Amino acid sequence: MNSQPTPLLCITTLFLLLLTTTHTSSADPEPLQDFCVADLQSTTTINGKFPTGFPCKPASQVTSDDFFFSGFTNEANTSSNDFGSFVTPGNVEAFPGLNTLGISMNRVDIAPGGINPPHHHPRASEAGVVVQGQVLVGFVTTAGVYHSRVLAASEMFVIPRGLVHFQLNVGIEKAILITSFNSQLPGSVVAPLALFAAEPSVPDRVLAKSFLVGEDVVRSIKAKFIR
Repeated sequence: MNSQPTPLLCITTLFLLLLTTTHTSSADPEPLQDFCVADLQSTTTINGKFPTGFPCKPASQVTSDDFFFSGFTNEANTSSNDFGSFVTPGNVEAFPGLNTLGISMNRVDIAPGGINPPHHHPRASEAGVVVQGQVLVGFVTTAGVYHSRVLAASEMFVIPRGLVHFQLNVGIEKAILITSFNSQLPGSVVAPLALFAAEPSVPDRVLAKSFLVGEDVVRSIKAKFIR
């Protein structure tokens, strides 16, 4: 008696496994219609606008412009902050046509010596490609292991969901990256801003104890973020 699984059984099992995996690991829910262009002017919120999404614009008001985005064509001003970097978001709030599709992208411009500082995306994994320049990309696992590599143009990287990571321009020219996410609104928690520029402020003694420094050091760092 042949106990080997049939090709049909193998295919069916694989198909069911893929369906289950997609459903349980997806950051955003599956769309229930062709599209749901976000109505950003609506006062109605659906689960805080995330992850279910923004309310849909009536189909009669949808135009071709809703499905195209030119925000990444603009040259970013990397001198607008002390980090020497600028992130142009292509998420649902900037590009309403992404609503309910579970995807988004960013353009990241980094001046020579500049950094996209340590941060994490609570709702998405990230994949990216270096368009121009040389960039040190690194992230830290929950086990405290640091992974990194210097990437050149056309090389790609991936950051697992929720892990702290950064991009540092180690070249002599401006660096440009395009990053993508499996969420229409991945969110971003920038570590130095979250800790030293929060409102209301995180108590000095909490940060001093956490970083094993004096409160005077903490106040000095906080002063750098006050504008």
